[in-house]
Amino acid sequence: MDAKVNHVVSNDLSERSLASPHRVRIVLLALGAALLLALVIWYFIQREPAPPRGGRRDRQFATTVGTALATRQAIPITLDALGTVTPLATSIVRAQVSGVLRQVLYKEGQIVTRGQLLAQIDPEPFRFALDQALGTLQRDTAQLEVAKVTLARDQTLLKQDSIAQQDVDTQAGMVKQLEGTVATDRANVATARLNLSYSSVVAPIEGRVGLRTADVGNYVTPGDAAGVATITQLAPIDVVFAVPSDAIARIQSRINAGPASQALSATVMDRTRSKILEQGQFLTLDNQVDVQTGTVRAKARFANAGQILFPNQFVNIRLVTDTLENAIVVPAAAIRHGPQGDFVYVVAEDKTVHVKPIVTGPASADLVSVASGLSPDERVVTEGGDRLVDGASITLAEDSGPPAARADKASQDKASQDKANQPDKSNNRDRGNRQRDPSKWRRRDNSS
Repeated sequence: MDAKVNHVVSNDLSERSLASPHRVRIVLLALGAALLLALVIWYFIQREPAPPRGGRRDRQFATTVGTALATRQAIPITLDALGTVTPLATSIVRAQVSGVLRQVLYKEGQIVTRGQLLAQIDPEPFRFALDQALGTLQRDTAQLEVAKVTLARDQTLLKQDSIAQQDVDTQAGMVKQLEGTVATDRANVATARLNLSYSSVVAPIEGRVGLRTADVGNYVTPGDAAGVATITQLAPIDVVFAVPSDAIARIQSRINAGPASQALSATVMDRTRSKILEQGQFLTLDNQVDVQTGTVRAKARFANAGQILFPNQFVNIRLVTDTLENAIVVPAAAIRHGPQGDFVYVVAEDKTVHVKPIVTGPASADLVSVASGLSPDERVVTEGGDRLVDGASITLAEDSGPPAARADKASQDKASQDKANQPDKSNNRDRGNRQRDPSKWRRRDNSS
């Protein structure tokens, strides 16, 4: 019994020992096949297609770019800043006397002139005060005249030794007292007239009236904070902005050059810098530099005839500080930046591009001057440069339009050329037919 069991166990162990190498071979073969498949897939993914040969096939794989020529021209040296529109004058028109508002004669947003009547305060109390002051003046004037006559009489009697000196002196003092009273009365009359004129509220400056701050029937006083109206002068108008302290010398040199050249042109643009709002002139610099920001406040003045600029409006201002004459300029989109500095892609005659390092100079809104590294009339890439490398083949954007458009343009050019050269109408008609269907006419010629 034990011998039989041992025989069975030995047979099982022998079968397992024989099956183990077979399994190892299967696993190794599977791993090898998987590795081979991965290598094949990687090869087809990483393999680059062979560069096509031939003119038309080469152009199919070239990068389409936009280009521009480097030219010589004058480029303005500008200084850009953020400014605030500031009116020349803003007046809060307050009542000079207290009273009930009887009339409001302006409209909100109206352009008023200096001295124009804006509102009317009830004038009756001030007329009565004026009449009272005139009556007091008339009474005291009459008393003064009587006192003067009495003094003259006393002086005559004093010469005749008919009156005491004391009486004459007393009368003379009375005359001087009445003269002072009359002077006071005249001042009261002038004050009454002035108060009466203050009952008519007029515009102190020319400008635009704001929203109404008082209505008819309100009791207005000189202490009202809002006043009767607010007037802001809009034309001309100023823009206050800050310039770096490094630009002071450049601006001041232009100003010191003389009246003929001191006018620095200034341009106001909208927030996106895409639209010019107004053209004006630089006015002045402040008298000190802000030590916290390192800038100095400056001011430019604009006519603002169309009232486009509005007080407290934030605008972009561009100040032309100088002009660089006869400079080599390229579009700003042509400038590329790399680890070695600025460069451009220059287009060669064989429709390939080459990297050319440059040194840039002053720039304007859309042009950049090139101090060195580029010659005039060299063609540089302005669009599509992100897809290029040194020596890459390109296709110019103007040469890669839609085929239909190119065909239409070619046919139009051909038609205009044929129309200009018309020796014979029938020949022209045949030639046009041959152009429209050359295969048909070729078959006809062969058959003939």
